[in-house]
Amino acid sequence: MIKPLLQVRPAGLDDAAAVARLHAESWRRHYRGAYADAFLDGDVLADRLAVWSARLASPEGTLTLIADDDVGFVHVVFNHDKLWGSLVDNLHVVPQRQRAGVGKALMTHVASALGKRPLYLWVLEQNLAAQAFYRALGGAIVEKAKVPPIGGVPGRLNGAPNCLRVAWPDASSIARALS
Repeated sequence: MIKPLLQVRPAGLDDAAAVARLHAESWRRHYRGAYADAFLDGDVLADRLAVWSARLASPEGTLTLIADDDVGFVHVVFNHDKLWGSLVDNLHVVPQRQRAGVGKALMTHVASALGKRPLYLWVLEQNLAAQAFYRALGGAIVEKAKVPPIGGVPGRLNGAPNCLRVAWPDASSIARALS
């Protein structure tokens, strides 16, 4: 049986609830230890819904793509940093579809949109699987920093977790890493 190609489309305001739900579930699964349990088990979904409703209502300078039946999404802020370029602010895939090419497809679409321009993202230091994924796409870890508090609320963090900057000086190198 031939597997159908993954369908990727731009997100719209009607997608805010689905994106927020996937984002909250991903944080609950992968960000424990870095983010406070009280936040993850409490108002994280409401927080993410507010964020995504605002982002998708005013998408200027960004790109949010959704894969298939809301199985994954990526959000990019274009020209976010003079040195590092555009920021992949979010990339999340449902657990059942991880390691099935969804993340690669989304990152390939981002790379296609950016061409040879630089791209970067931040990944939690504790998220070793994500680090391996980004390295497989040709990304290099170039910096370590403290995780900023979500929404400026320090109590949403568990202590002082670290994140790592992963960078691609040329986003088109992602496609080359996959070939």
